[in-house]
Amino acid sequence: MGKKRERVETGFVMFDIIYQDGTRSSHRKIPASQIGGLDGDTNAKSLIEEQDRKISDMSGVRRGPIKTIVRSPGQ
Repeated sequence: MGKKRERVETGFVMFDIIYQDGTRSSHRKIPASQIGGLDGDTNAKSLIEEQDRKISDMSGVRRGPIKTIVRSPGQ
């Protein structure tokens, strides 16, 4: 009999973000493997903030603080 392999989750979870200045960012991707448990969406917020920091470092344009974060519809 062969070995059982651990299931690896692939894909992305999409989130819509509204910043405190009213701007919106739709369908932000977070790897599904990094979302999980009861605090999954809280973890997503910190991952999106990290993405924002990387983007602002490359572009020189800073994003404001996140006001709300919700999963994109259709997920």
